[in-house]
Amino acid sequence: MRTWFITGAGRGLGRLVAEHALKAGDNIVATARRPEVLDDLGEASDGRLVVLPLDVTDRAAVFTTVEKAAEVFGRLDVVVNNAGYGLMGAVEEVGEDDARAIMETNFFGALWVSQAVLPVLRKQGAGRIVQMSSVSGLMGVPTMGLYNASKFALEGLSDALAQEAEGFGVHVTLVEPRIYATDFLGASLKMSPMNPAYDPVRAALMAKYADGVPGDPVKVAEAVLELVASDAPPRRLLLGDGDFDVIVDLHQDRVAEWRSWESVSRAAG
Repeated sequence: MRTWFITGAGRGLGRLVAEHALKAGDNIVATARRPEVLDDLGEASDGRLVVLPLDVTDRAAVFTTVEKAAEVFGRLDVVVNNAGYGLMGAVEEVGEDDARAIMETNFFGALWVSQAVLPVLRKQGAGRIVQMSSVSGLMGVPTMGLYNASKFALEGLSDALAQEAEGFGVHVTLVEPRIYATDFLGASLKMSPMNPAYDPVRAALMAKYADGVPGDPVKVAEAVLELVASDAPPRRLLLGDGDFDVIVDLHQDRVAEWRSWESVSRAAG
């Protein structure tokens, strides 16, 4: 039986992961800004679900909540940094408040949680940190630049963290799903004030989802459970059939471009 600590568990992928972990017989400490949204899940949990309120942008609250979480079931085995949201806006459109706010939640929130849980996991000599990133942490998407930035930052942080923590028996994995049929394009997506100059760019992006968002988000939760059960978890786990090819092709194109400029690169010493 594992004990999970999941942020942003009130809805979307965080809730799905919590539901599947409960079905697997595990203990869950779930956090949400509005903990009451998990009341129905708690009623059927046989005491294996504890819900705590948490705003991950509050560093002091994160450390206090993690301390409480570690006391509830005596240990933490799997930490899922899921709290986050999307922001649509061309780089020129996004105001300072919106830019700072998304970094506070998507990046700094994950940083504070990672810092808070590491002493617990190091003491145990074992643990998993699952960083819920995105394919948008691997490629730029027009009119999603600040969301991209928050996930690119999480990718770099987690790459370093994985190397720092592995000697303590702590595995770090970046889970990189494409957009699934959750509320990401609804309640979890904020919009910046729009400049009509970018309407064609925005329209081209949204046209991709004119028929809805394909894919079953339950598959993401199933993949996360398979991931944490593995003795050899990957550093990155890309999720989504179509976007798998997109990301692989993108990386191959990057290598080809680097090769085409190799002489200039090497000449720079």
